[in-house]
Amino acid sequence: MNNSINPNDYIQIVVCGAHLSGMVLNPQLTDRGGILVRATESAPIYRFYALAGGPPFRPGMVRVNSGGVSIPVEVWALPPAGFGDFIHHIPSPLGIGKVVLADGSVISGFICEPFALDGATDISDVGGWRNYIAELS
Repeated sequence: MNNSINPNDYIQIVVCGAHLSGMVLNPQLTDRGGILVRATESAPIYRFYALAGGPPFRPGMVRVNSGGVSIPVEVWALPPAGFGDFIHHIPSPLGIGKVVLADGSVISGFICEPFALDGATDISDVGGWRNYIAELS
């Protein structure tokens, strides 16, 4: 994060799909003053799905008791007003919950309601959203 910015003035959020840097929904972060903090991975306790519907195509990350994998993610920081406006516009079945990262830290981020898995494709072993989108083209 930019050293001239006080991180205490920002709220961090984990993104895993269409909001990643350079992806179709990333402007929803940058237009609200979002700053990329780091690219990392989730802890290996999630399954990753391409949700039915779109465009835009969206993934869903669901925490599981067994069979989980690490998912490539990014941590972004938003000013409080931008964070509030951003999460206000998140459509179901996505929501914000606690995401465990590979380093053990826990940060608010995108999670998916399990009902959305009907008709979804498990893409856990593809290596993340960027790889999945590249495979589509």
